[in-house]
Amino acid sequence: MEDNIAILIADLSGYTALTETHGSMGAADLIDKYIEIVNKSLAGDNKLHERTGDEVMIVSRSADLLLATAVMLMRNTSNEENFLQVHGGLHYGKVLKRNNSYFGSSINLTSRIAAMAEPGTFWCSEEFVAALTNKTSSNFQTKGKHRFKNISEEKEVHQLMCENTNDFGIDPVCRMIILDKSMSIRHEQLEEIYFCSPECKEIYTKVQEGKI
Repeated sequence: MEDNIAILIADLSGYTALTETHGSMGAADLIDKYIEIVNKSLAGDNKLHERTGDEVMIVSRSADLLLATAVMLMRNTSNEENFLQVHGGLHYGKVLKRNNSYFGSSINLTSRIAAMAEPGTFWCSEEFVAALTNKTSSNFQTKGKHRFKNISEEKEVHQLMCENTNDFGIDPVCRMIILDKSMSIRHEQLEEIYFCSPECKEIYTKVQEGKI
């Protein structure tokens, strides 16, 4: 029997770049921290259903509670030094649960919305926004109508506008968040560019010089 649930699929922007720069150990440590942050961000009956690589799927009976989780996840990841920006998609629709797995087009649509979301953003389907009982608790900005694979009609999507007061930098090589710029390595000529490590600065310099 199919049931309506709220679905959040999120992953880390730049995870591949980080893995190539800092190696498998650094990537594994980051995933451990990510799961810790996800669990800390769960609201109400929200459940971390599964993790595949750097992608997590969180489910809930309540769109409002899943929205609260999304806001906390965005806030907690952006407040973590030397972490990555998160991005993802939220949807509300029918799924079939069997043997602790979920099936249905709602899962596929959520995944495709997540893939479109830019680093540091969550995009939501109109069905998710409509399922909220308190639509004034957060701000949404329309991103227009989009076509998704195997979906016959265009779907309007909205960006969840999360307030972020942090003035952080992004390492251009490994994509890590740099909160404390005084502890980072600054580019000699370009003051807006910061690096988390000498290794990232060296890679950046070689790329600019055409040596890589």
